[in-house]
Amino acid sequence: MVQPSSLAKNSRQRSLSPLTQAWLGLLALSAGSALLTLIGAPTAVIAGGIVLLALIKARVILKHYLDLENSQSWLRGFTMVLVGFSAVIFALYLV
Repeated sequence: MVQPSSLAKNSRQRSLSPLTQAWLGLLALSAGSALLTLIGAPTAVIAGGIVLLALIKARVILKHYLDLENSQSWLRGFTMVLVGFSAVIFALYLV
């Protein structure tokens, strides 16, 4: 018979760590970027979607892998710079 304490211990082991969850999220975003190329949308829509997904991936990396989760002001600052940089890249693509 399974003891309640070992059952609780096993349930804790099954939960994924935040880094693993972030990694799975990055994989899903990469798959989303690949899937965007397969749809028959105009190239500007595809490019905008890929830039947006790349922006989200950068934010996930900054938050979880560079440990900016505990420093919200730095995370917000980097996000603002990335949003501006992404907007410039997308605008240059459209020109």
